[in-house]
Amino acid sequence: MRDDQKNLFLAMGLSLLVIVGWQFYFGPPKPVAPKTTTGQQQPSAQTPEAGAPASQPAAGTPASPAGASAPAAPGAAAIPVAPAVPVVLDRNTALAASPRIRIDTPSLSGSISLKGGKLDDISLKAYRETIKPDSDIIHLLSPTGSADPYYVETGFVSADIKIALPKPDTLWTSTSSDLSPGKTVTLTWDNGQGLLFTRTFSVDEKFLFTVKDSVENKSSDTAILHPYALVHRIGKPKTDGFYVLHEGLIGVIGDSKVQEITYDAIVKEKDGARTMKGTGGWIGITDKYWAAAIIPDQAAPFEGRFSIAGATSPKPGYQTDILEAPQTIAPGASAAATHQIFAGAKESQIIDGYQKQQNIKNFDLMIDWGWFYFITRPLFVAIDWIYKYVGNFGVAILLITVLIKGAFFPLANRSYESMAKMKAVQPEMKAMQERYANDKQKLQQEMMALYKREKINPVAGCWPILIQIPVFFALYKVIFITIEMRHAPFFGWIRDLSSADPTNLFNLFGLLPFDPTQLPAVGPYLHIGVWPLIMGVSMFIQMKMNPEPTDPVQKSMFAWMPVIFTFMLGSFPAGLVIYWTWNNLLSVSQQYFIMKKQGVKVELWDNLSGLFKKKTA
Repeated sequence: MRDDQKNLFLAMGLSLLVIVGWQFYFGPPKPVAPKTTTGQQQPSAQTPEAGAPASQPAAGTPASPAGASAPAAPGAAAIPVAPAVPVVLDRNTALAASPRIRIDTPSLSGSISLKGGKLDDISLKAYRETIKPDSDIIHLLSPTGSADPYYVETGFVSADIKIALPKPDTLWTSTSSDLSPGKTVTLTWDNGQGLLFTRTFSVDEKFLFTVKDSVENKSSDTAILHPYALVHRIGKPKTDGFYVLHEGLIGVIGDSKVQEITYDAIVKEKDGARTMKGTGGWIGITDKYWAAAIIPDQAAPFEGRFSIAGATSPKPGYQTDILEAPQTIAPGASAAATHQIFAGAKESQIIDGYQKQQNIKNFDLMIDWGWFYFITRPLFVAIDWIYKYVGNFGVAILLITVLIKGAFFPLANRSYESMAKMKAVQPEMKAMQERYANDKQKLQQEMMALYKREKINPVAGCWPILIQIPVFFALYKVIFITIEMRHAPFFGWIRDLSSADPTNLFNLFGLLPFDPTQLPAVGPYLHIGVWPLIMGVSMFIQMKMNPEPTDPVQKSMFAWMPVIFTFMLGSFPAGLVIYWTWNNLLSVSQQYFIMKKQGVKVELWDNLSGLFKKKTA
């Protein structure tokens, strides 16, 4: 598990620890219950949810194009074809190895290979590898023979091995030289047995292709063909390796929930494949910010499959594919199948638009909104809406924090009021604890009477922190997964809100010519930039707003908490650290105002002056 991922879970755990510690110190004593003997309830057995079983072998399998990874027919043996180790060529050299149809749209550049008639060259014009304006643009799909082959293929398969079908090295012909929005490209190939195959491509201004495969039967025999489409990737790409982010094989098949299988997990499936059937949905391979997916006819049933070939080879082949019902083509007749291909950036507005316009089932789940969808999605929509007015995602995060504070103000207000009352009766509580030190039950009764008389909710102090935890996690998710936040600047040295603060205390903020984070063993913990330091100070001030615990262990825990969080959040996205800092400052201001309103002494100044006296003594 990566260090910043560990820090996320540790931060959440420590937040809960603060809540428990607060409740333990400031909450009421637990009731002293009489000892009783009870039987132990046996836990119910639970069976883990199993994945869909792979297809069982059957006779009459449709033949796959030689050397291709086309799917088998429903209920047929899926024989994986281990991909040969590709000859690693320069990407441009690999592209030049076959004749091509150029693709040019406002969002994409690339080409269609006439050898195989597949989509294997797509680059995203608006996105670059780094924040440097001269860095390479993102290359999504790449041809066979390059370092990382990744392509989309459509066509027909058949159970009749005598029918000649297009192969990966089949050379198609075309009268067009380029593809652009509003302009189509048609490829043709004659199998020499009376079947004329035609493949027509069209593309919109963003990331959606439409591919229509048709076949005309000019022979005297009836042909039965299955339409198919696949996304194939050779070699496991570099992934972020986060539990909170899915990268790998993904799809929605019929009424099933979204299927997410990592590159490592597909190996553990029976026969290296998982197969499901349904009507409507999509299937593909996703990266953090980009994806390639096949979208079949939403009204037609199909079989979807996730698979791996050559799992033990240095460059295994990962594939998602669909296979549709067979089409019977009589002599003189023709048949066709249309698929849409998404190949591009996972921009929320574009994904949502395709889902609505094309009626694609749960297409929005291509973006990994996670378990807290009901929080992450509205949170992103709100931040994105504010961004359209202020033009800065960092400012949008600050404003959404204010709105969240406003939404929970009544609850937080009651919590802080109850905390203020709790502090006001601390002397009386301390006297009770001394008076009834040997009678816990009497102490409990007197405490409850005090809370009732003063209208104090002893657990109210937990709510401000408890509410912050799911919002913190949801915002972390939004900043981490959404492409809109990628390379989004704030002010000054923060040029990418989705990355950690680039400054570092341990090299004097760039004055010393070395990177502390690259040191062995301790490096991952030495990423303390300016914003994490500001966050630590804000958390320190927030802790000092309350009276110091008398228990030495609790006192030490609360004292070290800001330091621990500073180190943990140092490697977190800068946008999240800025949110946490701003939220702390708003909480301090709100708590200060309520305490003054209630006439309760604010402990901040005494705690700070006391700390200063200890340091100078």
